[in-house]
Amino acid sequence: MAASTETPEPWYLALLGFAEHFRTSSPPKIRLCVHCLQAVFQFKPPPRVEARTHLQLGSVLYRHTKNSELAQTHLEKAWFISQQISQFEDVKFEAASILSEFYCQQNLVDSAKPVLRKAIQISQQTPYWHCRLLFQLAQLHTLEKDLVSACDLLGVGAEYARVMGSEYTRSLFLLSKGMLLLMERKLSEVHPLLTLCGTIVENWQGNPIQKESLRVFFLVLQVTHYLDAGQVTVMHSMQAGYLEKAQKYTDKALMQLEKLKMLDNSPILSTFQVILLEHIIMCRLVTGHKATALQEISQVCQLCQQSPRLFTNHAAQLHTLLGLYCISVNCMDNAEAQFTAALQMTTHQELWTFIVTNLASVYIREGNRHQELYSLLERINPDHNFPVSSHCLRAAAFYIRGLLSFFQGRYNEAKRFLRETLKMSNAEDLNRLTACSLVLLGHIFFVLGNHRESNNMVVPAMQLASKIPDMSVQLWSSALLKDLNKACGNTMDAHEAAQMHQNFSQQLLQDHIAACSLPEHNLISWTDGLPPVQFQPQNGPTTSLAGLL
Repeated sequence: MAASTETPEPWYLALLGFAEHFRTSSPPKIRLCVHCLQAVFQFKPPPRVEARTHLQLGSVLYRHTKNSELAQTHLEKAWFISQQISQFEDVKFEAASILSEFYCQQNLVDSAKPVLRKAIQISQQTPYWHCRLLFQLAQLHTLEKDLVSACDLLGVGAEYARVMGSEYTRSLFLLSKGMLLLMERKLSEVHPLLTLCGTIVENWQGNPIQKESLRVFFLVLQVTHYLDAGQVTVMHSMQAGYLEKAQKYTDKALMQLEKLKMLDNSPILSTFQVILLEHIIMCRLVTGHKATALQEISQVCQLCQQSPRLFTNHAAQLHTLLGLYCISVNCMDNAEAQFTAALQMTTHQELWTFIVTNLASVYIREGNRHQELYSLLERINPDHNFPVSSHCLRAAAFYIRGLLSFFQGRYNEAKRFLRETLKMSNAEDLNRLTACSLVLLGHIFFVLGNHRESNNMVVPAMQLASKIPDMSVQLWSSALLKDLNKACGNTMDAHEAAQMHQNFSQQLLQDHIAACSLPEHNLISWTDGLPPVQFQPQNGPTTSLAGLL
C-alpha cells in the first residue's frame, strides 16, 4: 500500500499507517483496515489520493472479503479516476489489472477485455505494465481457448520486448507462445521457436535466478515437445521409445519446477507439473515401475485437489492413467470402470480414441464381452472413417484387431492386421508398436509351426523392447524365445531365454507386489467426483499375477 509520491497530509499518513498495520496483523484485521481507508474520503482528498484509496480498498475487499459488489465499485472508480490523471501509471495500470482479474473471477470476461485493451493501448511508454497487461490479456484468451488471439498477443509482446532491449521479457513471451503452439499442436512452428528461445536463454547474461527460471521454462517445453504432448492429453506419444532419456529429462524438469513453486506457486507451474507427470507416468508403466507410477498418479490427484480448473481439464487423463495402471496390475474390472469414466469426461477426439483402443484391449483380455467389443471396434475401424488423423492411434487400432484375430485363432487375418501395424509404425518410428506387433507375429508363426519365421520376428522384437525398454514385451519375447529354442532343440539358448524370462518375471512380480501394497492402490476404485485425499493402507496385492506372467 504505497502512498502517493507527493508530500502527503499527516492525516493521510496516519490513516494509511493504521490500515497497513491492521492488514498485516496476524491474523489480519480486515474490517478495521477497511474502516481506516474509508475514513480517507471524509477529508475530501485530491484526485490522486482518492484514486489510490479506491484501488487499495478494492484490492483489500477483493482479496480478503466476499463483498464483491463493493470491491467492484471501488476498483471501477480507481480505474475511471486514474485515467483522468497524467503521470499516474502505477495506480492506473494496477487498477486495470486487478479490475480485469476481478471481472474474470466473476465470469464477466466480456467486461475484462475492453479494460485490458484500453490499458495496453495507453501503456506503451511504460514497459513493465505494457508487458504485464499483454500477458494478462493473452492468459484471458487462453482460458477461453482462443489460442490464436493469445499467440498473436504474445508475438506482439515478444517484438515489443526486443525493441525495448529486454531479452528476459522477450524470452518469457516466446516461451509462452511456444507453450500455446504445443497446445494447438502446431509442431512445425514450435521447433524453430524453441531453437530461438534456447539461444536467447543461453546467451542472456542477467540475474542467475531469473536465468534459471527461464531455463526451467525452456526445459519443460522442450521435454513436452520431446514427448509430443499436444493438447495436454495422455497420448502414446513416447511410442518411439528412448523412455529412459525421457524420464531423465522429465525428472530434472519436475525437480526444477518444485524449486520454482517454492518461490512463486503460480497456477501455470502446477499445469506444467501435471502435463509432465502424465507423460512420465506413461513411461514408468511401460518400463516396469508401476509403484512409482502410482505414487505420481496420486501426486496428480493432489494437484487437482488444489485447483478445480486443473481437475476439470485433466480428469479424463487422470482416469485414463488409472485405467492403464489397472491393466498393468491385471485389475481388468477396475480398468474398464476407469476408461468408462474417462470417456464420459472428454470431448477431445484423440484422447477419446486412445481410451476406446485401450478399453477394447481390456474386453479382448476378458474374453466374454463380445457385444461391447464389436461395438467399440466399429467406432475405431482403421480401414474406414477412422475418427482422428493420428498415425500412431490408427496403427494401434490395426494392432488391436490383430490381437483379437489371434485370440480367435484367425491367424491369416491377424497377420494382415499386424503387417499394417508394422508398415505404419516403421514409417513413423513407433518402436513400441513395432515390438508388440513383431512378438505377436512371432507367436502366430510359432503356433503355425514356422519356427524360422517366428525367430525372425521375436529376435528384433526383443532388441527393440530392450532399447525402449519395455518390460512387458521383454517378458513376452523371452517366454516365446524359450519355447522356440526348446522346440528347435537349442538347449543352451532355451536355458538362457528361460533365465531371462525368470529375471523379468521376478522384477515385474516385485514391482507388482510393491504397487498393490501401496495405500494409493485404492485409487483404482475411484470413478466419480474429486479424487480422494486420504488412502487406507493395503494388506497386500489382491490381484492375480497370472495375466502378467
